[in-house]
Amino acid sequence: MNTYTVRSLTPDELTTVPRLVASAFLADYAEEEIAAKDGALNADSTSLGAFVGDRQVGAVRVQERGVRVPGGDLVMFSGLTSVAVAPDYRRRGVLTALMRPVLARDSLAVSALWASESAIYGRFGYGVATESTQHTLPTKSAFRPGVTADPSAVRELPRDKAMPVIKTLYERYAEKQVGALTRIEGNWAYHYYDTEATRHGQTPYRFAVHPDGYAAYRGKPEWTDNGPRGTVHVHELVANTPEAYTSLWRYLLDIDLAATIEYEGSGDDPLVQLLPDTRTALRKRFHGLHIRLTDVAAALPLRGYQAPVDVVVEVVDSFCPWNAGRWHLVAADGRMTVAKTDSAADLTLDVRDLGAAYMGGTRLSTLAAAGLIAEHTTGAVAGLSHAMQAEREPACREVF
Repeated sequence: MNTYTVRSLTPDELTTVPRLVASAFLADYAEEEIAAKDGALNADSTSLGAFVGDRQVGAVRVQERGVRVPGGDLVMFSGLTSVAVAPDYRRRGVLTALMRPVLARDSLAVSALWASESAIYGRFGYGVATESTQHTLPTKSAFRPGVTADPSAVRELPRDKAMPVIKTLYERYAEKQVGALTRIEGNWAYHYYDTEATRHGQTPYRFAVHPDGYAAYRGKPEWTDNGPRGTVHVHELVANTPEAYTSLWRYLLDIDLAATIEYEGSGDDPLVQLLPDTRTALRKRFHGLHIRLTDVAAALPLRGYQAPVDVVVEVVDSFCPWNAGRWHLVAADGRMTVAKTDSAADLTLDVRDLGAAYMGGTRLSTLAAAGLIAEHTTGAVAGLSHAMQAEREPACREVF
C-alpha cells in the first residue's frame, strides 16, 4: 500500500493544481480556464495536496462557508471543491488520505460538496441533501388565470451595473432560503466566471433585474428554415417576493427569437404552478449539495426542528468513529439536545443518511422505505423524519 504525505500547498504549488484537475476531469484543454476561475478562491481557501515523494498525485480545496438550515440559522461548514487524483493513481488510497485531515475531529461539524459521482463520496459519509430540477419549456408559454405579472418592472442592466444590485438582492434571499450559501467576492467571481471558452456558443451573461429579484441568463441563437429557434439558459433566478418571481418569468418567457427556455431550479420550484398545464415543462431531477456530519453531536443542535421528538439513534460511521454509537435526541420548542447513551436504540442508520436528511429535503421515512434505516421501535422513523423535515425543499443552486 502506498504511503502519502498530505499537507497544505505552497503558493508555487497552487499553480500546478489546475493541470491535475484538468487531467482528472478529462479536460486537459481547459487548464488555463480552470486556473483563472479557481484563482478567485485562492486567498480565501486552504488547498491540500497528496504527494508521493516530490510528485503531487492528489488535491482538494477547502473553504469555510455558511448555509441556511431549517429553522433559519446560518451554519458554517467546510466546503470541498477541486478534488482531483492523478489518473495513474486512481483507486490507490489517495482520496482517502486527503479526506482524513478534511474530516478530522477538530474540523467544522458539517462538511459539504457537489459530487461528480455520488457513489465516491457516499463512502466517506456524504449524503445527497438537496436536489435540483431542470425545467425545459417553450417560450411564450401562457400563465394560468389569476397569475399577476408585471414584466415592465424588469430592466436589463450591463454586468458592471447589475452585480452590485444583485449582490444585495441575493443577501436578502439567502437570509431566508434553506440551502442558500453565503458568498464573498471570490465566490461571486467563481459563480459568474464568464469567458468565450465557457459560453459554449452562448452569449455572455445577461441580467434582468426587478426591484425584488433578478435573473441571470445566456442566449444561444439558432436559425432554422422555419425561423428563429434560439434557447434561453437561465443561470440563476432569485426572487424575494411572489410578484418578482412571476414578473421575471413573464419577462424571460417573452424573450424574442427564442423557442425554448432551460432552467435549473429547486425540487419544488413554483414555476410549473404558473402554467395551465404542468406538463408543458419537462422536468429532470438531479442531485445537488452533499452533506456530511463530521460531528453529529455538534451538528444536530445547529438547525431547527418542526416537531418534538424523543428517540435514541444508533449511528454507523466507520470513517469518523467518534460519531458511532447511540445518541439520545430530544427536540422541543424547535431545538434539539444530543447526548451519548447506553439505552436501546429506536432506530439505526448510517451517518450518510443522517447527512442527507440534515437540510430537511430528504425524508428519513423514504430512506427507511428503501431498507436503508432499521426501525426498532414502531413510529421512531416517522417521528424523527417529521421533526427534521423543512417547510419547503431546500434549494442550493450554486455549484462550488
